[in-house]
Amino acid sequence: MDIDLARTFLEIVSAGSFIKASERLHITQTAVTARVRSLEGELGCKLFVRNRAGARLTPEGENFLPHATEILNAWNHAKRSIALPDGHQSRLSLGSETSLWNPLLVNWITWIKDQLPEAAVDSQVSDPDRLTKALERGQLDAAIVHTPNYYAGINVELLLEEKLIRVQSPLTSEPNLFINWGSEFERQYMAVASSPSQSAFSFDLGPLALQVMLQTGGNGWFRTRVVEPYLSSGKLLRVADAPEFTYPVYLTYRSDSNKPLLQTALKGVKEIANLNVPWML
Repeated sequence: MDIDLARTFLEIVSAGSFIKASERLHITQTAVTARVRSLEGELGCKLFVRNRAGARLTPEGENFLPHATEILNAWNHAKRSIALPDGHQSRLSLGSETSLWNPLLVNWITWIKDQLPEAAVDSQVSDPDRLTKALERGQLDAAIVHTPNYYAGINVELLLEEKLIRVQSPLTSEPNLFINWGSEFERQYMAVASSPSQSAFSFDLGPLALQVMLQTGGNGWFRTRVVEPYLSSGKLLRVADAPEFTYPVYLTYRSDSNKPLLQTALKGVKEIANLNVPWML
């Protein structure tokens, strides 16, 4: 399929009309219409319903939307991989979960920049499922995650052990702050603590919950490497006799990669994981 057809389809979805899409693409509306007809002919279905308000997707168009996105992403990744900047021999595509980019991904990229100057680097921060899919498609070489998905062709190695410990503010120990650290944490949490629905405040981002607790008080479970500086300074207190939960970090990477610099980069991130540096998130 012509990549311009997928690009035009996605531009119409984003702009909301054929006219606006033509303006963004710097082509005529007639050309946009012709591309859509060509794409619909290849797929054998109608993708848009046009009206005075613009254009909306048909059910078939809704089904095609994620595929068009994947096609364009794969094309862009291929272009970046093939075209290397001067002085670089290979391109490494690395990813991490949102909660792990600082400092792990930052320090990993910095290490590669210093130790492997011949390597260009693409980075991606996302959720574990998207990172795993990117690994499967060859859009990523390696990723750092808390919850790995085990698939053929993807190696999973324990990178470092981490725990979630319960801490509280010296201002006040209330309210309980529930942070959703993932399904494995929730399984462990439900075995020993009250249900998340009984917490007046819930979060899906640890740094947000931490800042709320530091400013207004409360208690919750947080990663040891993040709260250690606050415990040392007295800004937070550890809750005595509270259970601890395991929260390890894993390194996932493609087992069939033939990039010579990848193995060196993997050794580098293992060295970085053992460094005693404060975590900011």
